[in-house]
Amino acid sequence: MQVEIITIGDEILIGQIVDTNSAFMGQLLNLNGMSVKQITSVSDSREHIMKALDEAKSRADIILMTGGLGPTKDDITKKTLCEYFNTTMRFDEGAYEDVTNIFATYGKEVTPINRLQAEVPANCEVLRNKVGTAPGMWFNVDGKIFVSMPGVPFEMKALMTEQVVPRIRSMFKLPVIVHKTILTQGIGESTLSELLNDWEDSLGPLNIKLAYLPSPGMVRLRMSSRGEDEKKLKDLTDQKIEELKKIIPEYIYGYEVYGEEKETLEMMVGKMLKEKKKTVSTAESCTGGYISHLITKVPGSSLYYTGSVISYAYEIKESELGVPHDVIMQHGAVSQPVVEQMAKAIRERYKTDYSISASGIAGPDGGTADKPVGTVWIAVATPDKVISEKFLFGSNRERNIQKTANAALNMLKKELASL
Repeated sequence: MQVEIITIGDEILIGQIVDTNSAFMGQLLNLNGMSVKQITSVSDSREHIMKALDEAKSRADIILMTGGLGPTKDDITKKTLCEYFNTTMRFDEGAYEDVTNIFATYGKEVTPINRLQAEVPANCEVLRNKVGTAPGMWFNVDGKIFVSMPGVPFEMKALMTEQVVPRIRSMFKLPVIVHKTILTQGIGESTLSELLNDWEDSLGPLNIKLAYLPSPGMVRLRMSSRGEDEKKLKDLTDQKIEELKKIIPEYIYGYEVYGEEKETLEMMVGKMLKEKKKTVSTAESCTGGYISHLITKVPGSSLYYTGSVISYAYEIKESELGVPHDVIMQHGAVSQPVVEQMAKAIRERYKTDYSISASGIAGPDGGTADKPVGTVWIAVATPDKVISEKFLFGSNRERNIQKTANAALNMLKKELASL
C-alpha cells in the first residue's frame, strides 16, 4: 500500500514553520503497515497543487494532504480540489454544527467568513473535525483515495488517528512492519559500518533492512522488516541484536522501539541513579550548562541531581572549584589535571555520590597546534576514584557541545553499570 503526503502552504516553503505533520503521518502510517512513497511540499498555488496531485496519483494508492483549508482568501485547497475533481461546493450541516460548537466554546457567534468552513466539494465524504473548524475531506476517485486535512497539527493528528487510519485499515489487508533501533555512543558511523560488515550482510537473507542514523556523538542503528507474522519478525530481529551485542558491547547503551517514547541517554542515566539511590552534580566549562540541561529535562531529576558550577572563566575554576592557579597556567584549562580537580571539587562541595566535569575548546576560535578546536577533557568522580578521558570532536561549536554532553553522560552510565 503506497501512500504519498502533500503539504500545502507558502509558510512551509519559506521556512516560517517546520513541517512536523509529515513526520507524524509517516510514523503513524508505517506503524500500520503502509509505506510512504514520497513527501511533497507545494505553495498555495492552484497550478502547483494540481500538478502535485497528478504526480502523486501516478505513484501512490492513497494521497494525504494537509493545509490550505482556512477561511481566508489565501487558503485555496478546497476550490482547487473542486476544480481537480470537476465538481462544485455544497454546504454540509454536520461540518457547520462542528464550527458552531467550536465558536460556542469561546462564547462567540459564527461569522459569515467562518460559515464558509462548512462548504465542501460535493463529491467528498466529510470527516467531522471535533477540535477545529475545517473538516477533513475523503475522496474515492478512479480507485485512488485522496484525503484533505487541516494543517493545524493537533487537528490533523485527531483526524488521522481517529478516522483516516482506522478507515484505511478496514478497507485493506496491511502487512506488519517491525522496527527496532539500537543506540550506540562513542564510535563513528564509518568505523561502525566496518565493524558490522559481515553482520550486516547476514541481514539480507532475512529481509531485515539496516539504516545508520548518525547524530552528534551517537549513531542509531534502525532494523526494519515486514511480513505477515509479527512474532516471527520480532524473534528474528531480537536474534540478530543478540549477535550484535557480542560484536560491539562497549558501544551499545540502549534501544528504541518504533512508535514508543524514545529513551534518551539522560533518561537511562537518571533511571540508573534512582534505582541505585545515587546522586550526581556537575562542573561545566565548554558546555555552559548543557549537561545540566539534559539531566534536568528528565522528570523527577530532583531526586538525584543537586546542581552545577558553570566555571567558564579561569577565575571561577580557581575560586569556586579550587583549581590551583599554577596548575591552570602550567597545563591549561583544557587538561586532565584541571578537569579532574573540577570533578573532585564539585562532588565534595555538593556532597554527591558522583560528579561530571568537562572543559574543552568548543570553537570556532581558541584552538592551538597542541589543542585544536574540538579538544575536550571529561572527568567522572566516583566515591573511590576519578576517571578522565580526552576527546577530539571536530570544528563545529554546537556539535562539540552536544558530543561533550553525550560522552560525559555515557561515561557516568558506564560507572553506574559497574556497581
